[in-house]
Amino acid sequence: MVSQQALLQKVSDYIKRNIHTFHDARLKCLQNTNLKVLIRKKNPYLFRAKDLNRADRLVASLMEARLSSSEEELCGRFLEDLAIFVAQINLGARKSSTQGIDLEYDTGTTRYLVAIKSGLNWGNSSQWKALVQDFSNASRVLSQSTSVKQVQAILGVCYGNAKTTIRKAFIKQMCGQAFWGLVSGHKDFYKIIVNQLGDKAKHRNEQFNIEKDKVINMLTKQLLTDFCDKNGNIKWDKLMEENSRNL
Repeated sequence: MVSQQALLQKVSDYIKRNIHTFHDARLKCLQNTNLKVLIRKKNPYLFRAKDLNRADRLVASLMEARLSSSEEELCGRFLEDLAIFVAQINLGARKSSTQGIDLEYDTGTTRYLVAIKSGLNWGNSSQWKALVQDFSNASRVLSQSTSVKQVQAILGVCYGNAKTTIRKAFIKQMCGQAFWGLVSGHKDFYKIIVNQLGDKAKHRNEQFNIEKDKVINMLTKQLLTDFCDKNGNIKWDKLMEENSRNL
């Protein structure tokens, strides 16, 4: 285990080197937005029920719905990579070659197998079943090793205040503060990294919003051309055909 000061410096350097991957990915998602794809993938009934009859407001709402789900996924992926990095430094962990398991490390004769998820609502019943199978397969292989006497399966969740508990009879689920405390060795680490993530965020978001306004303007122009009548009314029937016609 490294000192807190050394760990925080390494984490700060890591975030500064890599946070651009999050910002670059969300910008790419924005720039690759296609109006017809937006219409096909989002729920038009919702926007009609909200009485969105101005082209720019409809486009902005469609865009926000797309970006919200995309950004959640991108940020989650960044947090998972950060957790792996911290565990490698502090615990001597290594990336696991076993399917479904992100990292593993040893303490004495105990092998810890860790799968990392960004939030608590990460999986359905099939995905949970697959995770249980992955942990079981890895444990079965490790049981043949003379150097490993015990295997502990851990599901690490990057945010959430659920108490540490045992899931599926043998998987130890640790969330938020408890999980970051495990990989870092410091109980307040979950607070520290949120401030690190804000480095240059204002500047990057100002750039992003400039680009977002441009894209919204272009898509609004396309919506007016393709899905509005000559009086500027949205042709919801035509928009619904784009979204749902399949016969």
